[in-house]
Amino acid sequence: MYPKLSAALATILWGFTYIITTTMLPPNPMFIAAVRAIGGALPLLLIARELPPREWWGKIVILGTLNSGLFFGLLFIAAICLPGGVAATFQALGPLFMVLLAWPLLGAIPAIAKVSAVFVGAVGVAMVVLKSNAAIDPIGVAAALGSALSVALGGILVHKWGRPRSLLGFTAWQLLVAGIELSLVTAVVSDVPARLSALNVVGFVILALFVTALAFALWFRAIQGAGAANVAPFFLLTPITAFVLDAVFRGFVPNTVQIVGVVLVIGSLLYSQHVDRRGFRPAHHVHPTKKN
Repeated sequence: MYPKLSAALATILWGFTYIITTTMLPPNPMFIAAVRAIGGALPLLLIARELPPREWWGKIVILGTLNSGLFFGLLFIAAICLPGGVAATFQALGPLFMVLLAWPLLGAIPAIAKVSAVFVGAVGVAMVVLKSNAAIDPIGVAAALGSALSVALGGILVHKWGRPRSLLGFTAWQLLVAGIELSLVTAVVSDVPARLSALNVVGFVILALFVTALAFALWFRAIQGAGAANVAPFFLLTPITAFVLDAVFRGFVPNTVQIVGVVLVIGSLLYSQHVDRRGFRPAHHVHPTKKN
């Protein structure tokens, strides 16, 4: 599959997180994050059926923590402390973080046009999702910024380090690391629901298989094929997808400002794909598993 198409599909799938969480899952953020990570890891492990190379174990722990552990945990904390629109707006800063981090970590100097395009996209997201009476909670803001920075740094390191031969195994072991970390946090804070309904179970299955396992496999493939900074602007599709789902399933009617915001996001996303192509080279390096 074309790498940028993979990135678009991954970020659109992530946009379903908000509607699934608020309509199908119990109000236990750490439990949701742990189940999401472990539920996404297990089917991929059953398919891959292999351990990562020994020299990759430390990197898998770091990447699993950044791309899933911290990201999931902080994301759901932000979702509790902030209105969904505010949380989504801070998440939209992720592409800007990724483009800027590529400078010191990859030696890739971003073009002003590319940074400007991503910034305009973030402004467009703000126009779409923010309300004039939106509440601001410092803890929620810190969590939202932390989650965006975490997944941006994780994406840069995937670009920098490459991956073992098996993409599914690479994705699965990261999710398993995150699942173990989040399960420990869940146990410490006792964030476990008293019971699960049939609707909860269906929601967890969708979240684990499609929004997590499939989406992350597509995302890592996109990074390897096109480069971290080149796929970063697709993050903007996540809050826009969440906004569209709210409109469809909750009967929300967008106003003029929000429609203009959607146009800005789409325009910035398209423009960003045509600037600074020479600044970021695709990371095609794949480290083969050593054979005994």
